[in-house]
Amino acid sequence: MNRCGAINVKCGPAVVLAILAALVAAVVASPSFAQARNDIVPDAWRGDVQRTKPDMHKLDKLRFVTDSDYPPFDYFDEEGVLTGFNVDLAKAICEALEVQCEVRPVEWEDLFSALDKDEADAAIASIRIDADTLEKVDMTDRYYATPARFIARKDSDLKDIHPETVGGKKIAVVKGTGHEAYVRLYFPEAVIVSFDSAEEAQDSLKSGEVDLMFGDGIGLTFWLNGVTSNSCCEFRGGPYLDSRFFGEGVGIAVKKGNRRLVDILNYGLEQVHASGRYEGLFLRYFPMNFF
Repeated sequence: MNRCGAINVKCGPAVVLAILAALVAAVVASPSFAQARNDIVPDAWRGDVQRTKPDMHKLDKLRFVTDSDYPPFDYFDEEGVLTGFNVDLAKAICEALEVQCEVRPVEWEDLFSALDKDEADAAIASIRIDADTLEKVDMTDRYYATPARFIARKDSDLKDIHPETVGGKKIAVVKGTGHEAYVRLYFPEAVIVSFDSAEEAQDSLKSGEVDLMFGDGIGLTFWLNGVTSNSCCEFRGGPYLDSRFFGEGVGIAVKKGNRRLVDILNYGLEQVHASGRYEGLFLRYFPMNFF
């Protein structure tokens, strides 16, 4: 089981909340906020065709399990309350379906066993949709994707990122990742510099050891707007969403074979999108555009 959308922030929930509060204030205060909403929110649901409401017979409560140490997706806040994007999305789905809701934390490695033992109905914890996961559980449609992005120092003259514009340039990546495989395949003229961790790759860019870094867009968003970056860098070029390298995104897991619940949750996700609730939640936790 793999997690998707890692946030590379060396800080606790209090610091993450402080960063989020500052980012939200900056976005909302912007005169172009209304237009920015459409640019920020990655909405795979187009809203043109909605599925028929599934059979809700005898379903009056949904029991979700999640992780508790993965801010801003799921974590305990300063008052000890379980919160985060995944937690609030689960509650929004319950409201859309008009059922009672329970969201409780378990250890990451116990998420699927809770489903198998019927201790929970669904797991919502940024679980990557991939072949390994689908052997163990059934998954809903994705509710967010993790784009790959390039970042460069602000004083860099590299504006448009293409294979022909980065020949001979040093690109930092994390060793053994899809990001490394992608740039090695599609940017063959670049000099690929592999690091053991995202923090090391980020430091190499900040110090000028490399010209670019290629990695997870969500994690890079938080680093760019956090303290350790010293506002050194910014995104360059557009997002990359090749599922072969960066996955199909993340979905909600249910016990293998429970396709009825998958249909119900997919319907609930559509209703959350249609109401605008998804957009509100996404902007609350991810106010800066990583797409």
